[in-house]
Amino acid sequence: MTISHAANDMAKWCDAMTGVEGSSGYVILLVFTIIGYIWINGGFQANGSSKQVEEEEEEEPEPPRNFTMKQLRHFDGKVDENTDEPKPVYLSVGGTVFDVSKGRDFYGPGGPYELFAGRECGAALATMSFDESLLDDLSACETLGVGDKAELENWHEKFEHYRCYPIKGRLVTDAKLPSSDTIISSEELAKYDGSNQDVPTGEYLGYATYPILLGALDKVFDVSFGGVPMYGKDGPYNRFAGKDASRALALMSFDPKDAENPDISDLEEKKVKVLKDWMKTFEEKKGYPVVGKLDKKL
Repeated sequence: MTISHAANDMAKWCDAMTGVEGSSGYVILLVFTIIGYIWINGGFQANGSSKQVEEEEEEEPEPPRNFTMKQLRHFDGKVDENTDEPKPVYLSVGGTVFDVSKGRDFYGPGGPYELFAGRECGAALATMSFDESLLDDLSACETLGVGDKAELENWHEKFEHYRCYPIKGRLVTDAKLPSSDTIISSEELAKYDGSNQDVPTGEYLGYATYPILLGALDKVFDVSFGGVPMYGKDGPYNRFAGKDASRALALMSFDPKDAENPDISDLEEKKVKVLKDWMKTFEEKKGYPVVGKLDKKL
């Protein structure tokens, strides 16, 4: 059968099915229209992979956060006991925390550089050393010689621009954190409500973001150490930032009156226990550093 005979047979079939003479032309036009639509809108997708990639590219990165040494150590690439999933692999280079999970074969468990996972390793990389005494010593980066400082900058450049490892935030040493005994007034507390999104300067030079303070009972937590999406500007719990949120947390309340009133003297013990559970989560699970005490009498 020739192509022309096949075309004639197809035309007769279309006319018979539709009852319209010459309908094959409309069918062909419809087929090309559908093909064109699919092509314009991303082509034929295998298992939705193209759409998935596009959605992943559109995901906004989390805002930069601060890390304590203890928090950084968590991201060592090992299996998380709570989820049975491998943890991300982070490391700090001169105080800048990178997510090197794409280089898990090098920095994850069993890799040649696994010693650096979850650690500050700027001085070790700059001197090309596996001496563990150089790890977690951010101050050592400041005392490097000219050549080693140049090497440190090369590593930073390589991670950020060549390997394109995402920057997650900044490492803040324990020595730079305020004393947990510092007395903080309500006026001072209110200054750190997550609204300041400028690059930190002055006493907070080296932070990824300015502190976001939250009071509970007698303690003040800095929730910028991992809680920026929740407590920072436009976050769902931002209404608690810069405040003594004791009553609101105890009542699990978003009522502005509870956020403005820290008094818990009229609450039953069960509600006070809820507040203490929040504080336990802040300290033990989230690892938010305690940076002061509230200026009040319990």
